[in-house]
Amino acid sequence: MRKRMLAGVIAAVLTVGLLPAAMAAAPAGGEAAQVLSALNIMVGDQNGELHLERTVTRAEFTRMVIAASPWRDSAGDAASVAPYPDVPRTHWAAPYIQAAVSGGYISGYLDGTFRPDNTITLAEGVTMVLRLLGYQPSDFTGAYPAGQMAAYRNLELDEGVAAAQNDAMTRQDALYLFYNLMTTKNKTGVYHLNTLEPTLNLVGMDGTLDRVALVNSAMEGPVVAEGSWQGKVPFDLSSAAVYRDGKSAPAQAIQALDVVYWSKPMRSVWAYSKRATGTLEQVSPSASAPASVTVAGRTYAIESGDAAYALSDLGEFRAGDSVTLLLGRGGGVAAVRSAGEALEGSTVYGMVTSVQNTGYTDDRGDTYTSRSVTVYTTSGAVNTYPTDESYFKAGDLVRITTEGGAIQVKRLSASTLSGKVSADGTKLGSYVLADDVEILDTYEDTAAVRVYPGRLAGVRLTESMVRFYATNAQGEIQRLILKDATGDLHTYGVLTSVTEISAGMTTMSSYVADIGGQAVPMGSQTTVFGVKKGPCQIKGSLQAPDRISNLTEVKLDSVTGNTALSSANRSYPVSERAAVYEVRDGKYYLSSLTRVSGGDYTLAGYYDKEPEQGGQIRVIVAR
Repeated sequence: MRKRMLAGVIAAVLTVGLLPAAMAAAPAGGEAAQVLSALNIMVGDQNGELHLERTVTRAEFTRMVIAASPWRDSAGDAASVAPYPDVPRTHWAAPYIQAAVSGGYISGYLDGTFRPDNTITLAEGVTMVLRLLGYQPSDFTGAYPAGQMAAYRNLELDEGVAAAQNDAMTRQDALYLFYNLMTTKNKTGVYHLNTLEPTLNLVGMDGTLDRVALVNSAMEGPVVAEGSWQGKVPFDLSSAAVYRDGKSAPAQAIQALDVVYWSKPMRSVWAYSKRATGTLEQVSPSASAPASVTVAGRTYAIESGDAAYALSDLGEFRAGDSVTLLLGRGGGVAAVRSAGEALEGSTVYGMVTSVQNTGYTDDRGDTYTSRSVTVYTTSGAVNTYPTDESYFKAGDLVRITTEGGAIQVKRLSASTLSGKVSADGTKLGSYVLADDVEILDTYEDTAAVRVYPGRLAGVRLTESMVRFYATNAQGEIQRLILKDATGDLHTYGVLTSVTEISAGMTTMSSYVADIGGQAVPMGSQTTVFGVKKGPCQIKGSLQAPDRISNLTEVKLDSVTGNTALSSANRSYPVSERAAVYEVRDGKYYLSSLTRVSGGDYTLAGYYDKEPEQGGQIRVIVAR
């Protein structure tokens, strides 16, 4: 697919948010706008506005026809001749109208004119679209346009279109008509989009359009944000919509060594900051034809020619080198830098999850041993860093920097604070949370998870819940490491069997918990947890739990989205991973909120701790 046809498809928020209420109810919904943006048939203005309420002129519709035709690459910047007396070769639409004449998609009026500025009627637009599908006037009987309109309905090109036969079409009508065209079979029985992109098979046998494949084939980039990289993006970033790691952001938020993609039609940029650092262990299938690379025990696909060259026998990196992989949108390797270079001028924070001595074999076949630490970083990445120090252990908080090009891993000293996170998630006590704040919640020395400010909204953090924080030059909190503040690292389910013995010299326990519909046995020869059957929280591993405890019950009136309303008219946050069970004849059956809402069920929610302490409803039971 032409690279210049890059879509705003992956910026669904841009297009869906612009659709009026009437369109949102139509069958194709925002998907239609996304697909046509991807194909460069209909794109927004410099602000992303689609202006779906406006009528469409004959010239504008003809440009859309050519963009949806095999002639889409043939229309130049100017026409060679005037295609019609009222369309001089200098007219903006002249090259499209000339291509449409050559393709046999349009015809003028009886007086020989085209009337490019007239609004186009539905019947006129349908006639052009049917010609894209290979239908000619001879295929229809009766007076024009009765046959064409009958075919339009029989082929289901009318789905979502509001205009009547002789009505002027709006851009919304055109949006649906062209979207329906993409998944309509032509006269020879081939889906129209597959005739435009015959090697991609974007429409399956069942007529389903693969939008992910469409985006992947259309995306431009990647480029690494370094040097004069902005010059490779074909528009001014100051007027572009920018997203970093999936969130809207100013252009200034793009950091050095981010991996950047862009869309010219949508004037949009997407930047990704994920990296993986560690020892380069292996290039597969060979250094002469690299397709994947293994770093710190994990294998990554190579997605760019630059990365493949750097890791090949022609490039600069060899087995045993400490490298940083710059990961692209799909998690593949977009570029490679030495670990010291990637860290230069930056600081990484995180928690050590393991310490290891690892053996490697270099390109000469010699073996050697390297000591390293695996760190769960505040950015959510799991990286492995070489170190000469022997005192690190799992659970240590560390800071990784470079000194003289060498990686330095240093243990952090605790720095605690307390305060309540504001309702909008922008402040912690008297501190402002930086726009690029990274927050890590940890449990013991084994588990960590990145959380976002919104998850902590309204939560009061005590000093015992804060392990470390660091501020930027403006005094805003930029890195924050917590200690079991959210409870999100634990497992939740329902205890269906409880056996506890604590008498004399004998202490033992045996439990069975339903976790996501699976029966999981647990037990201990030395510990009882003092629990009963019902919803529970399990800390630590399921094989050897650190703690099992019952959740607190609250009667619910309703659950809407991520909020539950109790019978006492109090709101409770509901975990995105909350498990829903139905109880029938005393047994628990995994269910769904959709199934139990609005029926003859009585609902109860079970939470781990009060919302102000970071708790959420983890289990919902319907009886």
